[in-house]
Amino acid sequence: MRFATLGMICFLCFCASAQRQKAYFASGCFWCVEAIFETIPGVINATSGYCGGETENPTYRDICSGLTGHAETVEVTFNEKNVSYETLLEVFFASHDPETLNRQGPDQGTQYRSAIFYTDVFQKQKAEAYIKQLLAESKFKRITTSVEEMKVFYPAESYHQDFEKKNPNHPYIQSVSKARKLNFLKKYKIKN
Repeated sequence: MRFATLGMICFLCFCASAQRQKAYFASGCFWCVEAIFETIPGVINATSGYCGGETENPTYRDICSGLTGHAETVEVTFNEKNVSYETLLEVFFASHDPETLNRQGPDQGTQYRSAIFYTDVFQKQKAEAYIKQLLAESKFKRITTSVEEMKVFYPAESYHQDFEKKNPNHPYIQSVSKARKLNFLKKYKIKN
């Protein structure tokens, strides 16, 4: 009886972890991106970090140089039972301007590029198909978003995590991040 119970617990743990997935999105300052994805039901966690470059263990200072190849990226951990990868793609494109190359709002440089870092063939195909759909429907004149393989994600320094929540009166949060999130919330109806 004891082994049967233990087996059931292990099975339940496996099922729960199988429903947890990760997705990686870059679309400007990660403070903004993290705050937006955290509003989506089914998103378990959003972590700011760096992805897409060659420098190992980059720091924020390294990234700001624009020479590492990394983009400010958010790792989105989500429960696929509650929110689909396709919904996360909708959120991504509804929350930034994918027509601008290496720029979002006041932030410029390759570290602020629009990028989707896929973890498997499913994510790659879904991202590419969604971009084609947006262009076919003339939602955008052009899309500069790159679809890149996710090789390594480096979490950003601890002070960057949940920055908007911890620093609501920061000038950047007041002038850029809050406005971007409010604009997103106005045009995107969150699905429960």
